Amino acid sequence: MTTYKNKNETIDFSPVTGNPLNIGEGFTGLGFRHKQFNGVMDPLIMADHYTMTVPTFGAHPHAGISAVSVLFEDTEGKFNNRDSLGNDFDIEAGDLYWLNAGSGAIHDEAPRPGAKIHGLQVFVNLPAKLKHNAPSSLHIKREDMPTLEGLGYRVRLVLGESNGHSSQDNAVWPVTILDGYADNQALFTHQIQSGFNTWLYAVEGDIEYKLGGHWASLKQGSSIALTFEQMQHLTVRGAASTQSHFVVMSGEPIKEAFVQQGPFAMTTRQEIDDVVAKYEAGELGSIV
Repeated sequence: MTTYKNKNETIDFSPVTGNPLNIGEGFTGLGFRHKQFNGVMDPLIMADHYTMTVPTFGAHPHAGISAVSVLFEDTEGKFNNRDSLGNDFDIEAGDLYWLNAGSGAIHDEAPRPGAKIHGLQVFVNLPAKLKHNAPSSLHIKREDMPTLEGLGYRVRLVLGESNGHSSQDNAVWPVTILDGYADNQALFTHQIQSGFNTWLYAVEGDIEYKLGGHWASLKQGSSIALTFEQMQHLTVRGAASTQSHFVVMSGEPIKEAFVQQGPFAMTTRQEIDDVVAKYEAGELGSIV
């Protein structure tokens, strides 16, 4: 357990180890849920670190959230994305796809034959004022993402802002996503935007991060969530001479109560019931 003291208040928090995921014949990974982080994961609702080799979920609905796919660079082959917005294209290694479901959308992602997809699937919450807006989407290709490099580290700026660089496009809700590698000689620092919460995940290999002037450890497969009051600057290094893989997701907290039912997250139970009824009536669209 790590303690953090701020204005005479001591806050205890511990890294969270992902829950094993095994779905069907070709989907494995680790899953994290917002309830494990006492609200500090906000605006994230969940994050799954997965490997997928065969179609697993089929066409499925979303509403009240953004469903975000971040493919790691070691992905092999292509990930076919189709949705009720009319999109039908392949997401490739290193790409980002952000589906803002809003009032409701149908989505399907499936590996092309022979592909091995490795990445993160993240649900980002939407504030009440955006949950009923028309759906939209954002696709950023690997070659359009800035790369931040220094002694012992290489970090892709997948989305948002860091170290004077910014992505060409903005998502519907302010979130920065960093996908990086660092060894024990590195000192990668990211300035957290004012008021943002931060989720840090050790993808492969152990990492260390600086908190209150001291280094803390994060083991492979574990993550932490921190408020802006706890951390204004995130400094990360690997725990060994070989490079460790880590992800940072930092976003503006929404600070609103919500009700989640599977792929839906709405403000009230009645809104959940309404969107389920619309889905069952075929009113969330379809994939041609």
